Amino acid sequence: MTGRAVSKSKLLSFVLRHDPGSFGLTLARDGWVEVDDLLRALAAHERPLTRAELEQIVRESDKQRFALSADGARIRANQGHSVDVELGYEPAPPPPLLFHGTVEKFLAAILREGLKRGERHHVHLSATPELALSVGARRGRPRLLEIDAAGMALAGHEFFCTPNGVWLTSHVPANFLHLSS
Repeated sequence: MTGRAVSKSKLLSFVLRHDPGSFGLTLARDGWVEVDDLLRALAAHERPLTRAELEQIVRESDKQRFALSADGARIRANQGHSVDVELGYEPAPPPPLLFHGTVEKFLAAILREGLKRGERHHVHLSATPELALSVGARRGRPRLLEIDAAGMALAGHEFFCTPNGVWLTSHVPANFLHLSS
């Protein structure tokens, strides 16, 4: 994506994940909003976006953060919400290992307290070390954590997998994570 498309993708993330009300929008309980309503709201706030641009962002986003409904009439973020939504994902058995990328300044707290969801609904985990490292690299030199997802599942922790392959869980206790060398 171009720099302009990245900027618009970040705006969509803000609106669809964190503060739809700031643009006069209300998300449905399952996170969907009408595309026409979204485009009107963006234009009214001097942040215009065409349907073609929106579809390109959905299609070309490296992390596939957004989904369009089958008929193309609605859009939602796939995960990462800090607003109250129920995305309807069913629990799924995770692979034996999952991964999380972070930076050095957070390591001590994570190793002591585990991974917490913060203001989001879930902790986000990756299926591959490479993806986790790319996520962690957004804030500096990344460090890789390995998650014993199989052990967590045996202990009763639920996992969900989003359509774009992000694994979600409510918390990763410290005893289920290991700092990769």
